[in-house]
Amino acid sequence: MSDSFLQVTNLKKYFAVREGLFSSVKSFVHAVDGVSFEIEKGKTLGLVGESGSGKTTVGRVLLGLLEATSGEVYFEGIKVFELKRKALRSLRKRMQIIFQDPYGSLNPRMTVGGMLGEVLSIHHLVRKNERRERIAELLYLVGLQPEHMNRYPHEFSGGQRQRIGIARALAVEPELIIADEPVSALDVSIQAQILNLLQDLQEKLKLTYLFIAHDLSVVKHISDEVAVMYLGKIVERAGCRELFSHPLHPYTQALLSAVPIPDPRRRKEHLMLRGDITSPIHLPRGCRFHNRCPQVMDRCKKEEPRLQKQGNNHTTACHLYQGNQMQTTDKRL
Repeated sequence: MSDSFLQVTNLKKYFAVREGLFSSVKSFVHAVDGVSFEIEKGKTLGLVGESGSGKTTVGRVLLGLLEATSGEVYFEGIKVFELKRKALRSLRKRMQIIFQDPYGSLNPRMTVGGMLGEVLSIHHLVRKNERRERIAELLYLVGLQPEHMNRYPHEFSGGQRQRIGIARALAVEPELIIADEPVSALDVSIQAQILNLLQDLQEKLKLTYLFIAHDLSVVKHISDEVAVMYLGKIVERAGCRELFSHPLHPYTQALLSAVPIPDPRRRKEHLMLRGDITSPIHLPRGCRFHNRCPQVMDRCKKEEPRLQKQGNNHTTACHLYQGNQMQTTDKRL
């Protein structure tokens, strides 16, 4: 085991598919199928992929919101899955989540002050007579005003609601925050504000992020490293600058080619993928991406590629770079 702040080893999460009168298990959804990664303290790992790739499930399993099928998660050397209920509850104060939907994740019947006060009360963080002052501090920290504590969620804009969600996550003074597509439901101009806020908070509070997103242009501005997921597996991982300048896996290349360039004078080739993402129930033999890959080989249809190093802090799972089939497919996008 390494000295990483968060270490995930061979994490798997399968969902049973039940059919028939007696709801017997017929098959499994392989939502997460052997994912491993590490995050250093104070850093951000961006986890990206299409819908159905399993990235959100990874975040929920890490926090214990879903039970893992197998694998290990170490948080500062602590085996998370072996903790008893009381110890796990204590650890959860150090690990929090920011949800994608800034409205659905807030209780419409409670004021902002009521929601934040409930968190402080449950975890016994401040005395009752100090609670209002702490709530005001949290609101100010995320760019809201103390008087906002008396309002209800429907009285705020989407960006303001997400700030409330961030304040709720910060209320327990966490060290690790899993941000599950925190800006995907917001307008582009508001996205930038929330991303800047998250970066400022990371620097001020020494936070560590697992930033889950499907938009690579968002991930680029906040991540130190990026891991690309496809059908439950990580297919490529590298430092942010390295991944964007030198993508190796054809899937990563296709995702990057779809990122719009804010300059109408510049043109770039768009790599079109065939078909839709394969069902996580009936997985294809060999490489899981081969039925959509523009550079597919016979080997891809028979053997599943392993995640291997292809340079300094750059790994990919692709037969184009493994064994005797190694080829140069550098496409700088």
